[in-house]
Amino acid sequence: MTSNFKTRPWFWIAVLAATALVLPLAVSDPFALDIFIRVLLFAFIGVAWNLMGGYAKQLSLGHAAYFGLGAYTSTILLIRFGISPWIGILAGGVVAMLASLPIGALCFRLRGPYFAIATIATAQVLMLLFLKFRDFAWGAEGTTLPNLGDAPLMMQFESRAAYYYISWMGFYLVAVGEDEDAAEAVGVDTAKIKRNIYLISAFLTALAGTFYVEYIYFIDPNTAFSFNVSVEAALVSIVGGIGTLWGPVVGTILLEATSALLQSWFGSGHGGVQLTVYSLILITVILWRPSGLIGLFSDLYQRFAHAGSARAKEVPLDG
Repeated sequence: MTSNFKTRPWFWIAVLAATALVLPLAVSDPFALDIFIRVLLFAFIGVAWNLMGGYAKQLSLGHAAYFGLGAYTSTILLIRFGISPWIGILAGGVVAMLASLPIGALCFRLRGPYFAIATIATAQVLMLLFLKFRDFAWGAEGTTLPNLGDAPLMMQFESRAAYYYISWMGFYLVAVGEDEDAAEAVGVDTAKIKRNIYLISAFLTALAGTFYVEYIYFIDPNTAFSFNVSVEAALVSIVGGIGTLWGPVVGTILLEATSALLQSWFGSGHGGVQLTVYSLILITVILWRPSGLIGLFSDLYQRFAHAGSARAKEVPLDG
């Protein structure tokens, strides 16, 4: 009985994965699919941020820099040179990794709130630079991406379900690899850990930037380098459970679903309502469950596990 209970988590993980795979087949409402896609997208960004903010304990609030670099790299390659976003997404990741080297070298000299402020400044500086690049990067006006219809080779699809599967698979691959990377980092030089994790985190965040602009068919500096991206990447991890594998997923499900529903009910012009609800959620979690919601689920699982083991011992052998 006890061994069966211990193996049960893998059963539920398999059930969850199977449900996620068939979800677009059962749900056809575009609004619902959009919520699912955004949940997966920010879960992906949250997991990427959590490598830096959770495992390396560096509170970065400037990940929008890499989100934007990935978005602009792939868009420029697509519009200026006709290169597929499937190639551009990798190029954007490489550009973000290269940019993270000098940024990390400067920011890692600082600690605590000074590090966080420095990362914010980095993202804002990049946004201002791209606002000035009018001839090459379309400046403040931005640009729309060419709508090619159903063109899988150019990462464009008529069905939202296709975008759902891309975002889901991307998150799944990162989730599988994260724990292994964290384990391998144990015992290595601290500076090297930070640099390597920052490289990985920047690369993954840039992938999300490319996916996002391909999904909305538009890019401008305020969208690509939005401070909201940096804040939400941190929030979903803090609310879900910082430094944990599934924490960003739990936090994203709560925050992104709440955000989408609030925008649906009150419209995009009532941003204060969303910020107020976010603040209440964050305050509640920090005061009531500092380890994040994933800690609550872990505690509940442990209670059920102990209760199941106790009941198994009480059952007579001949019963």
